[in-house]
Amino acid sequence: MSAAHSLKTGISKVSLTVNDLDRVSGFYQEAVGLHLLHNDASTAELGVDGKTLLELRRDTTARRRSPREAGLFHTAFLLPSRADLGRWIKHAMKTRPPVVGASDHGVSEALYLSDPEGNGVEIYSDRPVLSWQWKDGLVHMPSDPLDIDAVVATSGGEDSKGFPEGAMVGHVHLQVGTIPAAEPFYSNVLGFAVTSRYPGGTFYGADGYHHHLATNIWNSRGAGARSYPSTGLANIEIVASEDFRASVSTKSTEAKITTAEQSRGLTFNDPWGTEISIFAPAPQNIQE
Repeated sequence: MSAAHSLKTGISKVSLTVNDLDRVSGFYQEAVGLHLLHNDASTAELGVDGKTLLELRRDTTARRRSPREAGLFHTAFLLPSRADLGRWIKHAMKTRPPVVGASDHGVSEALYLSDPEGNGVEIYSDRPVLSWQWKDGLVHMPSDPLDIDAVVATSGGEDSKGFPEGAMVGHVHLQVGTIPAAEPFYSNVLGFAVTSRYPGGTFYGADGYHHHLATNIWNSRGAGARSYPSTGLANIEIVASEDFRASVSTKSTEAKITTAEQSRGLTFNDPWGTEISIFAPAPQNIQE
């Protein structure tokens, strides 16, 4: 299992607005490997082990989001092991999903896809934490070519027909208009530490993870606030401790950011109108 599985803070669910619910839902089941947990005329919930990782919300009238706008760069699904990634690749060799890239990031190995409505998808597995290279508080994350044969060799001769138990949303990568406006929000208000910087991009993590969130301007330099209704990212749901949630609530108030308080959580928008929710875990009922 990756270190991300034992952390107190993480991405619990991503919600997307889509025009064609059936087509996009089918893609995430067949090409990505999520399991359909619930669907009706307006929504589909997909995930693993009965836990929703991705919610699709149907809106046939929403305009199609431009790739130059702020919003989603990709949703990254983390598999429990390198062998699981190898099995996913073997299955992908049969189903031929639209893979648009593959990289060795040092801390992880990843493949990239694009769904039928242009939402980016990453499938990855982490390398052992002790192999991550940190210097001055920042982690080294190159974009080297992925040795696909080496990853497939770990699969044990099997392929995967769906995500395995323990798969999760590892991180979400966002498009923003400017990095100088993004860093104060995601680091100071939201409370994630800056873990890496590259030209046009900043990465943020909690609890020592290489990153839970990232922001870049590679396609969206100078983008303004998002205009709704549109397809694309509707909400990022973060699970964190009650202390973390309370800290974000206080910092949001100090920064004059409007928030909506809910039971165990709060919801607010980033500077480009992307909606983010933070929830504390539900209390456990202890049986005596």
